Amino acid sequence: MTNRRKRRTTRAARQRRHARVRKHVRGTAQRPRLCVFRSAKHIYGQIIDDDAGVTLASASDLGEGSAAPTEDDGPGKRANARAVGRQLAQVAQEAGVSTVVFDRAGYQYHGRVRALAEAAREAGLVF
Repeated sequence: MTNRRKRRTTRAARQRRHARVRKHVRGTAQRPRLCVFRSAKHIYGQIIDDDAGVTLASASDLGEGSAAPTEDDGPGKRANARAVGRQLAQVAQEAGVSTVVFDRAGYQYHGRVRALAEAAREAGLVF
């Protein structure tokens, strides 16, 4: 199978998984949705109220005000994911959000997605 064909099927499979998860996971005002997006180099997190269609908080490892990993995190993309999780939890608590529903967006709960989730839990988000 060529790389182009494999990439297309991999992306389509993730989108199908994401659609399947989104049938059940919905963010409300009391319990908004924490959605993760993972690219090849970066990771992003948003806390979304689906009823109002509003993003309440967001964080990423890209751009100004981005999350920076600490020395304890070590090097690499997983360390950036932990930093994003901590920053997202902090921004969410400033916005008055303490409990969320986790939306892994079709990605495996593994690696960077798991690191972001665990760091957000350690920083005070409940899910």
